[in-house]
This record gives sequence, C-alpha cells and structure tokens, in this order.
Amino acid sequence: MNFNIFHVMGNLNQFTLAASGKVILALLVLDWFLTTTTDATLHEPGFTGPIENVTAPLGREAILACTVHNLSTYKVAWLRVDTQTILTIHTHVISRSRRVGVTHSDQRTWFLHIRELRETDRGWYMCQINTDPMKSQLGYLDVVVPPDILDRGTSTDQTVREGASVSLTCAATGSPHPQITWRREHSKSISISDGIKVTSLEGPVLNISRVNRQHAGAYLCIASNGVPPTVSKRIMLTVEFPPVITIRNQLVGAGLGTDLVLECETEAYPKPVSYWSRETGEIVPVGGGLEPQKIDGAYRSVLRLAIRRVTTSDYGTYKCVSKNSMGDTEGTIKLYPMPLPAMENRNVVQRLNIVAPDKSSESTPFGTQDFRLQDYNRAVLQKRFSNQFLFSLLILINVIFICFG
Repeated sequence: MNFNIFHVMGNLNQFTLAASGKVILALLVLDWFLTTTTDATLHEPGFTGPIENVTAPLGREAILACTVHNLSTYKVAWLRVDTQTILTIHTHVISRSRRVGVTHSDQRTWFLHIRELRETDRGWYMCQINTDPMKSQLGYLDVVVPPDILDRGTSTDQTVREGASVSLTCAATGSPHPQITWRREHSKSISISDGIKVTSLEGPVLNISRVNRQHAGAYLCIASNGVPPTVSKRIMLTVEFPPVITIRNQLVGAGLGTDLVLECETEAYPKPVSYWSRETGEIVPVGGGLEPQKIDGAYRSVLRLAIRRVTTSDYGTYKCVSKNSMGDTEGTIKLYPMPLPAMENRNVVQRLNIVAPDKSSESTPFGTQDFRLQDYNRAVLQKRFSNQFLFSLLILINVIFICFG
C-alpha cells in the first residue's frame, strides 16, 4: 500500500495534537515538501535493502530498520500503514505515544523503536523517502504472546460415578495459537477406549468413556506455542463408587490365650464409614482385648481387629462393614478354636545330659555331676548320616561279592 506523506497536508485535522504540536507538525511537513523541490544531489536517494520483518514478544521492544543511501538533504519518515498514521519524520517523533522512538546510524540506517509491545502494534509499517515521486517500502511487525489458559472454557475439578463418561476441556489463548497437550500427574498413563493406554493426548478436549476408579487422579492441561513460558492447569478427576470389601482369610483358627489380628480391605469413594461387628450385629467396642484399627489411603482402607489373649467368648463370626452414600457391603471372618501346638522348638531342640564325673566336674549338694547342653538336632543328623553310610557300605560289599564271587 502506498501512502504519500504529502497527502497529510490537507488532513492535518485527523491528528489530535495540541495547538503547538500542530504548528511543529506543519513546519516539519513544509520542510519535507521544500526538501523534495531542491536538487540536493545529482544522485537520488534509495533503499539499500528491504526491511526485515520483526517478531518480538509481548511487552518487549521491537526495532524495525530501514537502510538508505545518498540521502543528502532528503528525509526519512516512518508510518503505520493500517491507520495511515505518521510516527516519525527525520529525527522527530510525531506520534504522541511515549512508546515510539527513532534513531539512526550516520543517516544511513533509520530505526523505528516501539517499546512495551502490545498486540495492537502487530501490522505493517512503512519507511518513506520524500523524493518526487515518493519512495517507500514495507516491513511487518509480529507480536507473539505466550500461552494463557482461560478459566472460561476450561474444566474445573470433576466428580463422576463409576461407569459414566466424562469430557475434560481446556481453552487457551496466545499468538501463535497454543497447542494443548493432556498428561497425567506422576507420569501415569491415560486409559482411553478399548483399553488403550497412552502417555499423552493432543487436543482441547479429553474424552473418557466408562470411567473406573483407575481413571481417578490429577490431569494436566498443558498449553504451549513456542513462546515461553509454557503454562498448565491441574484438573482433579474424582470417581465415586460403592464399597468393595476384600478378605483374604475367611476362616481363622486360634488357641486359647494367643494373640491374633483379623484384617479386611475396603475400597470406596466417598470415604466410607467402616467398622467391625459381631454376628449379633453388636459393634466391636474399643478397649479390653479388642483393638479395632483403620489405615486409610486415597480410595483404599485396611481394617484390622487385634484380639489379645483369646478367650472362648472371642470365638465366632466377625463382620467387616463399610458404608457410603453409594451403597454398603460387608464381609465375614469366622474365628474357630484350635488346639495349641506342642511346646517345642523345631529349629534347635536341646536336651540335658548327665555324664560321668571327671576332673572338670563340679561338686554340688546332690553329688559330683557335669551338666552339658548339647544340640539334639545335630546329634540326630550325625546318627542319620552314620546309618546311611553303613547302609551304603553294605550295598557296595554285596555288589562286589556278586561281581567277583
């Protein structure tokens, strides 16, 4: 687009300048006009090269460069094309914006400075030389904007029932337009349809069908467009489901006077109310020989019932009960009497031997005796080894007798 600065002579009223500013502008334009009528040099000025397009981030400074030759007494001006606004003439700033400036290098390269960039600064800029006819060239300023995730259009934390479907959305702005990537916290995989698991997904919407408790957790919506910084938003997905109880040992035997621990595991959300009861429905109280314990996780709870010094009244059925707003369930454990095992140590069995007195014997009120503890197991093993050796030796003698007899 060609825009001759001389045309501004009849359109000075479009500039909202103070009265003194209008006078200065009129003098500058008049000087511009007079200069074009003077044959200041035998060689007309021109452009040494094109204006390089500039890309700069929001809030920073952009500098467009216009390189000329043989300028002599001619002058260079910068204009905003889309608004047909004069920004600078020669070394003077015409724009009222404090963000605009102009510098030059030996009047050969003229720099247009735009500080504290805004998105509205994006567009075409013209460098003019006041020859007759006027010479000009264009350069483009692109203002890039880092991504920003919008609250409107982006999902908040979600709570869904197990088996339902859910869609998580993420809306972001920026220039260039950001790319949206979905990931799970702690590098967990994302389960999508047909049991397929992926580490990440692209796109503004994450659809999950037939949600189960494995889908529960934090999801990250990540927006990036090559302009730092990359931003993300954490969206928590909560899955509601009724209690599920797992009991590993439903029959437990214990002898009188022994200690034991009954255990059941529950999974549920919302957090359930869980407790132990007897077969009569009586809730097991805390204290005495019974000590209910509960260990909580995110969805999983472990209920333990410690019974100290079992008595006959402790035998019977125990119920592990769990309830929440989605439903309730229970599991049973039967505690039955079991005879106590023989009091022996299977690893080391020791016996007390009395041997004939010798010099090392000690005198006691009951006679001269020597008490020694011996490893019974080792003695048994030695005896077994001796028997096996004798048996093998007999077989060997028989074989030799048959072969050579």
